[in-house]
Amino acid sequence: MVDGVLQVSEDTKQRRAYVTQFMEEHIYPNEPLLMKHSDESEALVKELQKINKANGYWAPHLPKEAGGMGIGFLTYAYMNEIIGRSLVASRPFGSQAPDSGNAEILHQFGSPEIKERFLKPLVAGDVRSCFSMTEPAVSGADPTGLQTTAVREGDEWVINGRKWFSSGAYGAAFAIVMCVTDPDAPAHSRMSQIVVPTDTPGFKIERRVEVWGEEDSNHPVIHYDNVRVPVTNILGPQGAGFRLSQKRLGPGRIHHCMRALGQASRAFDLMCQRALTREAFGGPLADKQTIQNWIADGLTNIQAARLLTMQAAQKIDSGDEARVEVSMIKFFVVNVACKVIDDAIQVHGAKGVTTDTPLQAMYKSARILRIADGPDEVHRMVVARHALRKYRQGGTWDFGEF
Repeated sequence: MVDGVLQVSEDTKQRRAYVTQFMEEHIYPNEPLLMKHSDESEALVKELQKINKANGYWAPHLPKEAGGMGIGFLTYAYMNEIIGRSLVASRPFGSQAPDSGNAEILHQFGSPEIKERFLKPLVAGDVRSCFSMTEPAVSGADPTGLQTTAVREGDEWVINGRKWFSSGAYGAAFAIVMCVTDPDAPAHSRMSQIVVPTDTPGFKIERRVEVWGEEDSNHPVIHYDNVRVPVTNILGPQGAGFRLSQKRLGPGRIHHCMRALGQASRAFDLMCQRALTREAFGGPLADKQTIQNWIADGLTNIQAARLLTMQAAQKIDSGDEARVEVSMIKFFVVNVACKVIDDAIQVHGAKGVTTDTPLQAMYKSARILRIADGPDEVHRMVVARHALRKYRQGGTWDFGEF
């Protein structure tokens, strides 16, 4: 950053140019097929993955020693803004959720044996994974209330409980499960994260949860019924599950925000193009003041959201957890994306809610993010508490510190 303005390096510009060309050549033309999740689409994904691996554009979220590009968080954020323009572009780059966040945690906190057995095939794209934290019986916004338990018996953990919204569970080779291992410890030290292969006896997918009524939605209910895994499958120290989740979710929220910004910018493109070509009441929609207001607000808010997000990414790159910045962007950016996509749908009229455009799928994805990884209200609370703490201590907010 120079004089408060984010500078984009030549290397980052080149990487963005590669991603842009790849999207235009391989993703956008094949988007209808890739959205179907069929055998044909899966074969195409494998082809596209081979192209990116050969060109050195694989796993941009990971350091080189973990099998990734090793480009740093900020450069990846700039790339992810373009990758995020399509809901199906992450897998060809090996950076899809929840696998990307799981890989980061496995790399940072997994034992050598865990890295060899689980991380290596995950990064290679040979297997998929899921993250199993949220439970139907308790609030997902307050993970200190989780009830799934892991009790040590000899050299094994015995896991019992029920999870849902375990994203990616269908087809996953393993799950990272948040469970209570220290019930009498302080609230944020009660839980641990444990790796559970999905072929372990007692791992039962009970039912599919149809998000937005989609029959192929992959966020099912899982019953852990006396699931036994080795004690060595724990990630990090016992009782560190909450801290690990924050390590995972902080960067993950920036990934989500960059993808949301990609969606917003693509929706903005579609809105402007539609406004210029669609005639109504004697002239193009672009001449109507309401449409012009949407365009002006959308452009301004997208750019403001981008700067906030890049600032947070830069702090992460410097080793700061950037908790306040991450909470700021989590509710601000996603609401900007929802509004821009909604306005683009409105400009398209009835066509906007059909599969003739990507807008309806984009809106559903963006709207979910107002709940996923912490609802808006929780992140607003984090920001407000941080600000008020300064005033309680007799200080004021320094707007120059960000």
